[in-house]
Amino acid sequence: MGKLYIVPTPIGNLEDITLRALRILKEVDLILAEDTRTSSVLLRHYQVATRLSSHHKFNEHKTVEHIAELILGGENIALISDAGTPSISDPGFLLTRTCLSMGVEVECLPGATAFVPALVNSGFPSDRFCFEGFLPQKKGRQKKLKELVEETRTMIFYESPFRLVKALEQFAEYFGSERRVSVSRELSKLFEENFRGTVAEVLAHFKSKTVKGEIVIVLEGKPDPKLNGKEEDEED
Repeated sequence: MGKLYIVPTPIGNLEDITLRALRILKEVDLILAEDTRTSSVLLRHYQVATRLSSHHKFNEHKTVEHIAELILGGENIALISDAGTPSISDPGFLLTRTCLSMGVEVECLPGATAFVPALVNSGFPSDRFCFEGFLPQKKGRQKKLKELVEETRTMIFYESPFRLVKALEQFAEYFGSERRVSVSRELSKLFEENFRGTVAEVLAHFKSKTVKGEIVIVLEGKPDPKLNGKEEDEED
């Protein structure tokens, strides 16, 4: 029996891939890619000639059992997404669950995930946080924001550059314009930007410019008076 490898790929800079990931991609029988055109750039750069097949949210429901059967038959298959770690706001969960349910061994390699550098760069507490991924675009968006109003942990969101201003406007409405926030875009790329401040300050900054690139928003949790008092006592 073969194995399914979940292989993270760079979120921008092509150098941010591990030696082990490259070895696996060269050794497996098949690579499943979210967008074969995007992944081909990375694979050509590192001279990976392994056969490539498309696997994305529009076809995964129809193909996961067939892929699992291929692995049961002895093939080793790697799953990659356009950038980052598969299944983190990208296809991958359904295939992983199906393979595990059918007795297929699954191994996830460590590697790039956009929210980690964004969280660390924010300067907000990173010992406890909640990852919310993409907020619902329409239905359920306000409900989700209302649920998070009392959240004291640092919150992490992915967002489209086209909806960034709208998201910040809604953050001001639900969390308050003085809540601190950090927006990271184009992480690891030439024009990387990490802009921090109150929601009002960050909103004004991005309203004044054309926003491009992948966006990670890191929002400060609701201040906890008990926790703040404890920290002050410990410092004293």
